Amino acid sequence: MRNVSLSIENIVKSIVVVAALFFTISSSHAQNANEGATLFRANCSSCHRVFGNLTGPELAGMSERRDQEWLLKWIKNAPAMIASGDPIALELDAAFPAAMMTAFPMLSDDDVLNIIAYVESEEEKKAAGDAGGATGGTTTGGSADSGDASNFMLIGVLVVIGLVLVIIYILNRVIRTLERVIETNKDVVLAAPIEDEKGAGFGATIRRLLKNKKLVFFLVLFLVAFLGSAGWKTLWNVGVHEGYMPVQPIKFSHQLHAGVNQIDCQYCHGGAYKSQNASIPSANVCMNCHTAVTGMDQYGGEISPEIAKIYRALDYNPETGEYGEDTKPIEWVRIHNLPDFAYFNHSQHVVVAGVECQTCHGPVETMEEVYQFSPLTMKWCVDCHQETEVNHDNEYYEQLIAAHEKLKKGEKLTAAMIGGLECGKCHY
Repeated sequence: MRNVSLSIENIVKSIVVVAALFFTISSSHAQNANEGATLFRANCSSCHRVFGNLTGPELAGMSERRDQEWLLKWIKNAPAMIASGDPIALELDAAFPAAMMTAFPMLSDDDVLNIIAYVESEEEKKAAGDAGGATGGTTTGGSADSGDASNFMLIGVLVVIGLVLVIIYILNRVIRTLERVIETNKDVVLAAPIEDEKGAGFGATIRRLLKNKKLVFFLVLFLVAFLGSAGWKTLWNVGVHEGYMPVQPIKFSHQLHAGVNQIDCQYCHGGAYKSQNASIPSANVCMNCHTAVTGMDQYGGEISPEIAKIYRALDYNPETGEYGEDTKPIEWVRIHNLPDFAYFNHSQHVVVAGVECQTCHGPVETMEEVYQFSPLTMKWCVDCHQETEVNHDNEYYEQLIAAHEKLKKGEKLTAAMIGGLECGKCHY
């Protein structure tokens, strides 16, 4: 009996330590990595990748190559470090002359540390994948919904652990009380010697613990709760494609067009202010600029390979300026997809509500390659609708107020007076 009591006491201590470490590590590291993933996509992804060089060096292993203080100074103001003659800064500038590192004074020290935490988390994922021989896509970000689900499940697991610890503590007290009773009345109560299982070593301890039905029950309960939590998290994220970035047939840079050249989004996506769909621009919209802009300055007198793809799709001869008959469509890959049962109208949000494109699509003016920035889940939409204020200073609400006044006075009110003649009531 005493051996069982001591074993339970040791298990309680171990569970407390493991639970504390699990809560501390998951709540701090995951949150920092998730915030860092968002900052990385918004500020770093146009020039850097975690693994592999882009226009700048890969970021994997940067914490080992450079100390934290140097990284903070470099990321926040690289041009100043190059101008000051810092030898490492000069070496990086010479190694990657195609693009100078941009200064990010708007980033705080915590923001930079979050980005570093995200890079380190990606390194850990890759190391774990290599060790397990697993193959698959790399997740570049977390969603608001998955974060809520993860926190909810973490709290649930901790509550279950807390209940298990309380029950084990109570059972332990009961066992000690019974031990004292047996010790006090051993000469009277015990009619025959009680044979206790004797043995030494780890195997004997495990066998004694497995005979404790209450301990086994709570261990199984904890395992079921843990697996249920993990399964719920997996199901919660089914169909959520946040961070999805497919390979497109033409490497169109939104950072160059919308960021550097400041072309308005609706110049290309004209449907956003007049129809349900934002629409993909036809190739002739591209040719409004690219009959003159050919990229020869950057490619030694040759036409840019990406612009040449537009010419081939239109069967356009840049030397004669004539179009042929052998045209082919540009097969763009759709990034943002909603379920068939979800209706979304771009014009209603852009024109009526005045929602900016970046609210849903993220900072596209900084994206070299566009990816799905928002989770596009129902919860995400509902949260936005609960926070967005309605602009009621317009004719629609004036007519609505007038209609209510007629109702109060008992006057005649027809469907036409409250928008019943609008085309969209029947046709959409």
